[in-house]
Amino acid sequence: MTRRYFAWFACIAFTLLCITLALAWSPGWWWPAAVAGALSLLGLADVTQRASTLRQLYPVLAHLRYGLESVGPEIRQYFIERDTDEVPFSREQRSLVYQRAKRVQDTVPFGTLHDAYGNNYEWLNHSLTPTHLADSDFRVTVGTESARPYEASLFNISAMSFGSLSANAIRALNLGAKRGGFYHDTGEGSISSHHREHGGDLVWEIGSGYFGCRDDEGRFDTERFAAGASDPQVKMIEVKLSQGAKPGHGGILPGAKVTREIAAARGVPVGVDCVSPAQHSAFDTPVGLLEFVAKLRSLAGGKPVGFKLAIGHAWEWFAVAKAMHETGILPDFIVVDGAEGGTGAAPVEFVNHIGVPMHEALMLVHNTLVGVGLREQIRIAAAGKITSAFDIARTLALGADWCNAARAFMFSLGCIQSRNCHNDHCPTGIATQDPRRWRHLDVADKAARVAHFHGNTLAAFRDLLCAAGLSSPAELGPEHIVRRVSGLHVASLANVYRFLQPGELLAGVPERHAVFEAFWAVARPDSFGPPPRVLRMRASKSY
Repeated sequence: MTRRYFAWFACIAFTLLCITLALAWSPGWWWPAAVAGALSLLGLADVTQRASTLRQLYPVLAHLRYGLESVGPEIRQYFIERDTDEVPFSREQRSLVYQRAKRVQDTVPFGTLHDAYGNNYEWLNHSLTPTHLADSDFRVTVGTESARPYEASLFNISAMSFGSLSANAIRALNLGAKRGGFYHDTGEGSISSHHREHGGDLVWEIGSGYFGCRDDEGRFDTERFAAGASDPQVKMIEVKLSQGAKPGHGGILPGAKVTREIAAARGVPVGVDCVSPAQHSAFDTPVGLLEFVAKLRSLAGGKPVGFKLAIGHAWEWFAVAKAMHETGILPDFIVVDGAEGGTGAAPVEFVNHIGVPMHEALMLVHNTLVGVGLREQIRIAAAGKITSAFDIARTLALGADWCNAARAFMFSLGCIQSRNCHNDHCPTGIATQDPRRWRHLDVADKAARVAHFHGNTLAAFRDLLCAAGLSSPAELGPEHIVRRVSGLHVASLANVYRFLQPGELLAGVPERHAVFEAFWAVARPDSFGPPPRVLRMRASKSY
């Protein structure tokens, strides 16, 4: 017991000593007496409380543990982790973004930090006859059949709402997008005054809460949507079905956080809990989803409309693809959000164990559209931990037309990966609504960094294309990326993954592709529900 109480007893003894010295020798001892006395009282509070056993057993000393535990993430990040440890982004990845955003030297000395003989090491095969491209402003035409197609950059800002990010962070991102000529996805929190301030291109994300286009009951409002979509700043509309970091999970913004600005952007009352349901109320079938997409395109005057989803049950995505083929109603684009995507806050089980990672999800969407003969009519974007030119190259090789990134652009704003997005204590003023923090984020300076990161990353991507002997991003294919699959074997992504041929699904279920063999034939375009075969398997407990 004495050892456990040693720190407390020492504080009491030192307090008495300091009081004695202050009375007998010098008043200067009253200050240490006050400090030691406060610690003594803290120890007394520890032993008399009942909420924490640790504090009862180790008065005063337990607080040292709590203090060290609170700075544990910082200690690991700054002193322990290796440059290549991705937790969730490595120091190497973060440094690359910072360097390109600040336009400082981004070359590295001596050699790679990656194990070229380790499993999953990847590289891009180069050519002995490299090409020479002067321009790195690559564009993708979205909505070729729409009345108002959009020329999207190859690299854009993924969905992050005002509310999750601060006012100045939104301003800086949008001004950076304006200067760099790329788009800024609003996130499901809709379009705020901060999005409009600098006039950068916007993709308006419509989530299940229909923020910015909802009636008083939270249902989709046709007139409000048409008014918002008519804004010239809005270039495309994106229906959010699910988010990679927390698919199948709704959300709630507590009323205390629903400020006047957030309420105005979302079309909800000030100070009232703001609910994002787990699913949409405007449709409940795959055909209904496509009819909703067509309705939005009409209301938006022919602007491109698509949807974003994280892949979960394969039969649900197959049902959507079958509905496209049977109805002829097509989205202009699909955004595939990987399970490795980021979020301001989500349950740990959802972040760690729900949803399909981007590579497999992208492959499934791309393969399905190829298999039903619709790939050339629908553009695909992908998002999930993209920070470098090689990330973009690999993602395009797997089937995407362009890439989006959220956290990478947060790094360009100055995010230090403190992982305090959920508690309003973001140390850089990015993911917080505390004006004492976000007002210190310099919009003009950070906007320049956002634009620099985008431009320098695409310049690096251009250099990769040239090194591979290619003249266009469209020429990138899975055969250009090679992966070490074991200590003795390497394979191009063309051999790692099974790619379908155009129209192959229309001819029958493809062989040697387990997910299509299991679920393609039984998926139904009129329902997201489990097909009969899956229900039977569940009933027999053999699934």
